[in-house]
Amino acid sequence: MARLLLIRHGQASFGADDYDALSPVGHEQARVLGRSFGARGITPGLVVRGTMRRHEETAVGLMDGLGVVLPVVTDPDWNEFDFQQVVEIHRPEFRDRVAMMAELGRTADPARAFQEIFEAATARWAGGSHDGEYAESFVAFRERVARALATTTARLREHRDVMVVSSGGPIAMAATLLTAGPAADVTVWAALNRVTVNTGVTKLISGRRGPSLSTFNEHPHLEAEPRLLTYR
Repeated sequence: MARLLLIRHGQASFGADDYDALSPVGHEQARVLGRSFGARGITPGLVVRGTMRRHEETAVGLMDGLGVVLPVVTDPDWNEFDFQQVVEIHRPEFRDRVAMMAELGRTADPARAFQEIFEAATARWAGGSHDGEYAESFVAFRERVARALATTTARLREHRDVMVVSSGGPIAMAATLLTAGPAADVTVWAALNRVTVNTGVTKLISGRRGPSLSTFNEHPHLEAEPRLLTYR
């Protein structure tokens, strides 16, 4: 069967001037995954990626690790939702990055503190009661990912295996759509999104009935070096 390999980008640069750039760990994660693919004889015929910098840099690192140059197409439908806007609407004071980092820095665990704020912000966004405040509603995001999934699955007619470099939100949504369906409670998506690992691999197989979820968030390529296992 043809396969879609949905890959979350490497670790981005949280707290830096440009969050969208990969951190040094993020670059290493991408290369390690590429080498892991090569060792297992996995060489997709095509790379589809979102248009964000972290998607581009991850795709470059993957191909560097694989030791090959693959054809690449971009599809903005695989981009992450605007989580910065979602957080800033929930916490307007976080429009000032310095103020945000200062507040988080006063907590015992800044990463955990941000995660709690992020989850509360996305719950508000996904709830649907404040859609007019956001550039993209949760429903519009869900429809966009469904479109990305359909468009990319169609590419399997020409390429047996396709590698998609995206973000945690769209990958969790793709898994939700394929298991719980479009009417699934948002808590399913949120639960999956919460645990996505940087460069985790979600495998879809495509047959006569269309794509099906085979595995979610695989990351054995990171387990030998715990420092490479990151979630944000």
